[in-house]
Amino acid sequence: MEPKYKRILLKLSGEALAGTKKTGLDYDVITPICQSIKKCADAGVEIAIVVGGGNFWRGRSSGAMDRTRADHIGMLATSMNALALADVLESLGCQVRVQTAISMTQIAEPYIRNRAMRHFEKGRIVIFGCGTGNPFFSTDTAAALRAAEIEADILLKATMVDGVYDKDPNRYDDAVKFDTLSFSRVLSGHLAVMDSTAATLCRDNNMPMIVFDLARPDNILDAAMGKTVGTLVCGDAEE
Repeated sequence: MEPKYKRILLKLSGEALAGTKKTGLDYDVITPICQSIKKCADAGVEIAIVVGGGNFWRGRSSGAMDRTRADHIGMLATSMNALALADVLESLGCQVRVQTAISMTQIAEPYIRNRAMRHFEKGRIVIFGCGTGNPFFSTDTAAALRAAEIEADILLKATMVDGVYDKDPNRYDDAVKFDTLSFSRVLSGHLAVMDSTAATLCRDNNMPMIVFDLARPDNILDAAMGKTVGTLVCGDAEE
């Protein structure tokens, strides 16, 4: 079976890598995720990954630190997660390169778009660390930006819920799940999918997104192959 999407940008939350520990890295959780990513690569999908850092650092929410410095620490947290993902993927036989948006040349390549494109041609998975390299921008925004830059066919956002709802399904029993919706609806309805900057970037660059549950890691493969999982968000979704 041929994959539906030739090139994907996979957004992983840092919290997802911690599993039930809530902090740090849980390899019993990370390994199945990487196994699904490898299946995508084996199917011929070109893969880029953006990972968050919330399993190591949530300093922004404390309000006790200068926002710029807190965001810089968060960027370093994402680089640790990028290296951990690379290590597991390499142990599974994948070729991986880590690129970071701030310079740390002893441990990762600097982010260079053309070099990333060359890695895809060589069959390598590219993991982007350090977000956009700028404070005040989330890793969701980094994912939307990198997806547009590398001309990904779709942005896959792996979350802890099975799609997009009109309200928090963990708090409201009558929450309704969307099968499809538009980025304009996400923005106007203040739906908790991603921040407004990321959603606007996707909308303005015609970058479709699938939001799905990472509790079943093979949802990554299913989404890449075109199977129906989660919620499809795009510019002209029927609502």
